[in-house]
Amino acid sequence: MSAPSGAGKTTLCDALRQTPDFVYSVSCTTRAPRPGEVEGEDYYFFKESDFLARLAAGEFLEHAKVHNQYYGTLRGPIRNSLHEGVDVLIDVDTQGAASIREYDDRFIRQALCDVFIMPPDLDELRRRLTKRGSESAEQIELRLTNAAREMELWRDYRYTIISKSMEEDLQKFRHIMGAERYLSSRLVLS
Repeated sequence: MSAPSGAGKTTLCDALRQTPDFVYSVSCTTRAPRPGEVEGEDYYFFKESDFLARLAAGEFLEHAKVHNQYYGTLRGPIRNSLHEGVDVLIDVDTQGAASIREYDDRFIRQALCDVFIMPPDLDELRRRLTKRGSESAEQIELRLTNAAREMELWRDYRYTIISKSMEEDLQKFRHIMGAERYLSSRLVLS
């Protein structure tokens, strides 16, 4: 799942994490924790040197530098869950999603169901970012600039949800995953 910062992706992921439908992939980042974030639950917070060492060792499924910080998804837990037949919810930016689409492991590419959460418009996105209260005015402007660029990539995704309310977004996402689970290519019949 991808979305511009403030579009509702984290809220949607948090709601999905409360159900047994998915294993949530905890991303790694070099940014500092926000108030209330828990190590190993919200993110794995790495020093930049540690992140770069893991990157050099080939441990990431995808990685990107966003808002001047590194983010990435560890490959091992994703592969393990998929081999066990468990769907994995990955919260990634547009660069990360593109990397996964091009990843050299056919098994992972075939398991991919990518969804873009689109804010209704940039004014609503500005309102949501301001309400969140976790970024400075300068950071909000950077995020809005990046959001406009990311929003142009919605066609690269198999599905796009125009964000309304969390409840409506959650229902739409569940419908998408329900359909994906019945794809012939995903069924394993005895």
